Amino acid sequence: ETLTNDDLIAEKYRGIRPAPGYPACPDHSEKQTIFALLDANQAGITLTESCAMYPAASVSGYYFAHPQARYFGLGRINKDQTADYAARKGWSLETAETWLASNLGYER
Repeated sequence: ETLTNDDLIAEKYRGIRPAPGYPACPDHSEKQTIFALLDANQAGITLTESCAMYPAASVSGYYFAHPQARYFGLGRINKDQTADYAARKGWSLETAETWLASNLGYER
């Protein structure tokens, strides 16, 4: 696509740009992976302990340029799904529950 800055700001591009923390990928800790891959600290961007970006005007995300790409929400997840995610991340169940608290479909 050939887009102007105004087109980009108006989101006239094809595709989606979800980011860690969006409904489809609620785990903010994945920003740590993005930052490590891109060496984002070299650009003067840092993450807080809770993975908020500094400076606040910073953005990160996953960019999918396809006309059929659509946003979706993850919804509520069960304990077995949380445990599976924790195992794949190398985390304890408690750590996964902390990062995914807003998506848990069960009481901790």
